[in-house]
Amino acid sequence: MQSPTRISRKQSVPVHAAIIHERIEVLQSLDVIALREEWYRLKGSAPPRLSRDLLLRAVAYELQVEAFGGLSAQAHRKLSRSDERAGEALEAPERPKARLSSGARLVREWHGRTHSVEVLQNGFLFEGQNYRSLSKIARRITGSHWSGPRFFGLAKRKK
Repeated sequence: MQSPTRISRKQSVPVHAAIIHERIEVLQSLDVIALREEWYRLKGSAPPRLSRDLLLRAVAYELQVEAFGGLSAQAHRKLSRSDERAGEALEAPERPKARLSSGARLVREWHGRTHSVEVLQNGFLFEGQNYRSLSKIARRITGSHWSGPRFFGLAKRKK
């Protein structure tokens, strides 16, 4: 008779999804030591030092691989290529900057008041005054430092 913590290895009987589901349910009741034993039984090597939760997931995955097969050769190749590039720094794609044409009008509501800025060839017109930067206009409207393009909705916050 088998101990209740042991999972019977598949015999020559075809494995169905329901059987694998039952085996995974049994895994959830096992402690770390029993999960490590299952890993050794399935893989034939010492289990990695993982938390109980991760070890449970790894053993459940191995049961599914044993029953249904693992990743395709193509998937293994893609993962290998991504592993080779793991140390490389990825450059964030540059966001296209909003291009403002002369005569364009930027409108922003702030504290119940609508503010309108006209784009000039070499700056901006706000309340009859010329400004070289949208940030100076945003500061005048809000009373605090703002990114002008962000204040007027032309740029998003960096993450």
